[in-house]
Amino acid sequence: MDFAFDARTEELRTRLLAFMDERVYPAEAVAQEQRSRLADPWDTPAVVAELKEEARRRGLWNLFLPDQEYGAGLTNLQYAPLAEITGHSPQLAPTALNCAAPDTGNMEVLAQFGSAEQRKQWLEPLLAGEIRSAFAMTEPEVASSDATNIRTVIRRDGDDYVIDGRKWYISGAMNPECAIFIVMGKTDPDGADPRRQQSMILVPRDTPGLEVRRAMRVYGYEDHAHGGHAEVVFDQVRVPAANLVGEEGGGFAIAQARLGPGRIHHCMRLIGMAERTIELMCRRAVSRTAFGKTLAQQGVVQNWIADARVTVEQLRLLVLKTAWLMDTVGNRGAHTEIQAIKIATPRAVVDIIDSAVQLYGAGGVSQDSPLAELWASARTLRLADGPDEVHQRSLARRELKKHLQ
Repeated sequence: MDFAFDARTEELRTRLLAFMDERVYPAEAVAQEQRSRLADPWDTPAVVAELKEEARRRGLWNLFLPDQEYGAGLTNLQYAPLAEITGHSPQLAPTALNCAAPDTGNMEVLAQFGSAEQRKQWLEPLLAGEIRSAFAMTEPEVASSDATNIRTVIRRDGDDYVIDGRKWYISGAMNPECAIFIVMGKTDPDGADPRRQQSMILVPRDTPGLEVRRAMRVYGYEDHAHGGHAEVVFDQVRVPAANLVGEEGGGFAIAQARLGPGRIHHCMRLIGMAERTIELMCRRAVSRTAFGKTLAQQGVVQNWIADARVTVEQLRLLVLKTAWLMDTVGNRGAHTEIQAIKIATPRAVVDIIDSAVQLYGAGGVSQDSPLAELWASARTLRLADGPDEVHQRSLARRELKKHLQ
């Protein structure tokens, strides 16, 4: 693969870097101050709408979608360095570009598997940034790392489906702009093939029986960037049969198709988070003195910074290789690499941020520095889209299979 950016990527990088410097970084403090004055803390600060309008004006909109009909038509390899840049400000930049989870994955599902009517009703307003969405899969009463455990039932009743179940950590659900849920449940709970029992269905937020019960915190933080994480109850929720996404029994396959790009997007942004952390470490190290030396002169601090740089360069190469493989041989052909980056990137970035926290001392765990929130976000990604151990299990089986034939 060629590691140089092509002309289009370079041009978009230049535009995006300028947007970050001129609009996004100055808006971070503004968004925090505006949110503190909102009557509903889940409302979107006014500055976010301003950023979205400016991003559209600059042609930095829906960059994540490779489908030229709906998005920018970029390959994964072209999008990778752009997503990394947005990771420098994970609370604002992805949302400003309409490239934030869970909307990105939901738009991909609708673009790939949705009917013409579903795309018209839900995909188009999502692409326009007029509404937000949620993806309802994880459940509190089972080990949701194994999707076959899901208990939510989607039962056919004439021309409708009726949904009963309880979900939690449903990203996006607390945002008042969230208008649609993609819900995963079992249409055939007793089916012989455990991977054909699940289906996905569209549930508008205002459907009777859908209750957003409470916000779930992440290490004490409320994740406003992704519209929060909610506990949601579906009690005899009735929707038309036309709301089924794809076919009955296709939910597991759709989930896998959705999670592949989602995992690499998270890893791209994590590298950006690590880069910002290194910058914060260096600025802190040259500005503070302890025991007669600046922190930058302390050997242990130099080791932290050097190790962080080496780690980021390694991770970036692995992520770029994965993006290239997804473009050239498809998600299935890049399965090993997708799992490898999902295992390696959050774990390593957590360690980098943890070193930065040590460097900052009390300031590192406070609200006056972005480090504590960055750490919480990175640590959570060791669970999101499948915990490390699930990917390690699958990756090890793939390696062992080569020697068992």
